[in-house]
Amino acid sequence: MELRTTTTSTTTTTCSKYCMSDSNHRPAVRTYCRCSRCETGSNYVSSKGFHSICERHSDLFRVVKDFVSKFKHMDRQTDVNSYSSLNTKPSPAEMLSGKRWNKRALLCGVTYKRKYTLKGTVNDVKDMRELLIKQYNYPPHCIRVLTEFEPEKEFHPTKKNIENSLKWLVEGCQFGDSLVFYFSGHGLRQPDFKNDEVDGFDETICPVDFMEQGMIFDNDINITIVRPLVEGVILHAIVDACHSGTILDLQFVYDHKNKRWEDHTPRSGARKTTSGGLAICISACEDHQLAADTTAFTGKTMNGASTYIFIDLIKRYPNITYGELVDLLSDTFEENAANNQVKCLNSRRLARLFGHRINQKPLLSSSAEFDIYSRKISL
Repeated sequence: MELRTTTTSTTTTTCSKYCMSDSNHRPAVRTYCRCSRCETGSNYVSSKGFHSICERHSDLFRVVKDFVSKFKHMDRQTDVNSYSSLNTKPSPAEMLSGKRWNKRALLCGVTYKRKYTLKGTVNDVKDMRELLIKQYNYPPHCIRVLTEFEPEKEFHPTKKNIENSLKWLVEGCQFGDSLVFYFSGHGLRQPDFKNDEVDGFDETICPVDFMEQGMIFDNDINITIVRPLVEGVILHAIVDACHSGTILDLQFVYDHKNKRWEDHTPRSGARKTTSGGLAICISACEDHQLAADTTAFTGKTMNGASTYIFIDLIKRYPNITYGELVDLLSDTFEENAANNQVKCLNSRRLARLFGHRINQKPLLSSSAEFDIYSRKISL
């Protein structure tokens, strides 16, 4: 990464790429630079290991190493016997008030069975629900949770129930509404036969009964929860699944390497837009990659790594921007991959193919372009 500087009253000669002291190792002169993350000009002394990063981002990026050590102590697994329903009904007073709530969320955690089993998805859903309630003031009765352990069958993550719940999520949405769709489970990709995908593949999520009823395609998700969004409505989708990069089929995908939005409108001109609202998706990995429901950080139990990092970052930094979030997610996975810690144990066959290592890069997509380093996340 090249460090761009302008002339200052005193000149220095750096002794190495990351050392900002002069040739005699005296304190460095502060220089005017542009941060490679947010492109903001500021005076700073670059920290070792964070060359060409402004002071604010240098501080943020120190949490990456904290994650590595923190994950080593994660030891959580779903206790089915102690599971209690995560769905609640409004109180009599709330029902009588007739108040319309402008926050609504759908959280899906699919565990599956036998060789497809994922053991961390229910923990992920519980943590996401807690985040929405405590940090973003979502009323508990406005959050619908689908898991196999819910006592009522209407809340099991079957294809029919997920599709009905997606419709529920956006039904009657109005200006000022904030909506959240979260999914933790398996994802796959299929050849595109409608010529509406830039890369030639459709991405899918897998309901618990996908072997019998089939998968839910990105095209259908887009039609159901993206197109109905009217002006003033914001939808956030957080998807922790393999091949989930463009799972909402949104028009713009952020190129993290080149720091720019890319237009993914297909040549066929297929519609991928909203009805005036804004849809933003944070995916666990790119379309061609695998996401880890992993034992990487504990050596014992599995958890959705992307979900855990996402929630922890939001809690630590309530005013974090989309750009800072994606940067930290990416750097955390790179750090762990370099240490041979990121493993995917969903399948023995996958483990043999990839040598127990899965490199995943989170992906940000949106129905409209925006400055990701100035816009703060608010679910």
